[in-house]
Amino acid sequence: MELKRFRLDLWAFVLIISLALVGLFIIYPLSSIFMGGFQDAQTGNFSLTNFERFFTRRFFYSTLFRSLAVSVTTTILAVILGATMAYLTTIYKVAGKKIIDIIVIISMISPPFIGAYSWILLAGRNGYLAQFFRNNFGIVLPSIYGFGGIVMVMTLSSFPLIYLFTRGALRKVDSSLSEAAESLGCNPIKKAATMIVPLIMPTVLAAALLVFTDAFTDFGTPMLLGEGYIVLPVLIFREFMSELGARPNFAASLSVIMIVITAALFMLQKYIISKKSFKMSSLRPIQAAKMTGPWNVIVHIFIYAVVALATIPQLFVMFNSFRATSGPMFTAGFSLDSYRRVFDALGSAIRNTYLFGLAAIVIIVFMSMFIAYLSVRRPSALTNLLDSLFMLPFVIPGAVIGISLIMAFNNRPLLLVGTPWILIAAFVIRRLPYTLRSSSAILHQISPSMEEAAISLGDTPLKTFFKVTAIMMMPGVLSGAILSWVTIINELNASVLLFTVPTRTMTVVIYQEVLRAGYGPAAAMSTILTVTTIISLALFFKLTGKADISL
Repeated sequence: MELKRFRLDLWAFVLIISLALVGLFIIYPLSSIFMGGFQDAQTGNFSLTNFERFFTRRFFYSTLFRSLAVSVTTTILAVILGATMAYLTTIYKVAGKKIIDIIVIISMISPPFIGAYSWILLAGRNGYLAQFFRNNFGIVLPSIYGFGGIVMVMTLSSFPLIYLFTRGALRKVDSSLSEAAESLGCNPIKKAATMIVPLIMPTVLAAALLVFTDAFTDFGTPMLLGEGYIVLPVLIFREFMSELGARPNFAASLSVIMIVITAALFMLQKYIISKKSFKMSSLRPIQAAKMTGPWNVIVHIFIYAVVALATIPQLFVMFNSFRATSGPMFTAGFSLDSYRRVFDALGSAIRNTYLFGLAAIVIIVFMSMFIAYLSVRRPSALTNLLDSLFMLPFVIPGAVIGISLIMAFNNRPLLLVGTPWILIAAFVIRRLPYTLRSSSAILHQISPSMEEAAISLGDTPLKTFFKVTAIMMMPGVLSGAILSWVTIINELNASVLLFTVPTRTMTVVIYQEVLRAGYGPAAAMSTILTVTTIISLALFFKLTGKADISL
């Protein structure tokens, strides 16, 4: 009897389809990469040769230490900048705070590799600032390439995450605690160190782990700025795509190492959030105080300087997109030639970005709504497992996702490699978690009685879902979908492995043009991508009625 009801139940059917999809596009590709990592390239037998090769040769294992050095340094600097800015903008009145928030959010959403490209234009060997100081003052600026340049670009793209997390935590601190500390004789520095920092530390640590993971898995920035400083994601790309003899099994073993590290970091982050966070009821949030005297000047200079460092490079790219070019070099005067070339010769990449992104978003929206309904309205061990499996790609590096899809779908009957569908699949897998979490969050706020009333009036469960539940979920679903969309159009790590010439996207074209010193078209394409991102964020704010992105 129970089996019959299971067969006839709509949501049981949806659960089966969802489990089949997660098995086909997540478990199967990841199992392929694990099997490839433990497989001898010559015999196909089980072997630890690939791992032995990595851990016994200095050239290979040093890339892991370099990745850790970049990630640790980036995380420390991002925490210092982001947490300090969040604290100052929360407890003090800062002129232009709303504009600062918007700029910070745009800096966070924009891909780091565009920041790397902009700094090449500014401070590269023939960059504007490099030439200015060399020609006018005889000063040679420090090289933007290598460890220092990678860390600087990653820090400027990562500190907004710390800023948003920390500011959200500070908003939950009740001002009565601050007043109590002051009544006991604490000065501002001692109050921050002994009362505020311990309260927000779990949130800051959780954000820091996200920054560390992003820095550890980033491919674009170290690829453009690294030169001889090779990190693990770049090594994986080179081993898998090398023109001198690709070694997919060795690249798979490197991917396994990255998965283990990022999964461990994700578990650590979940532990911090679930066990170490404080529940605070902010009946009286901290009120920003007005600053006077030298301190007012110092705080504003610091905040504006950090925001400028995060913004000026992108503005400089936009400026360069309108400069005249002669071959790879910019010349005097202004021109729309870069845009003409982009739309004439590279217009397919713009079209692909929007078409593939929209296709992925449609799939993401429907899947997120169904999976969220299963996990919230039909909680069980299976639905909880389903939700966790669809969230798994959130912590898996993009390059690893790309390699896993190539290894899984490179043969018939499921031959997706070389088609647009493999890119769309990668976008859905990587960016579904954003919309899934927002869909689940809003569904928790919708009473089941609304659905029960519709069913009692004769509607079928499917009709009830689309006529009642889906419509009420739409604000939360759309807010998550827009964030998924923004990250999809800025995706490089997986796309650079999966594209073919007919399926190139804007990020891939920008990356290729920078490598071949086509700075004019790269600047034009980057500007189009940045403007699309800004418009998408404006739509997000309009639909949600929010002034920022809550994390």
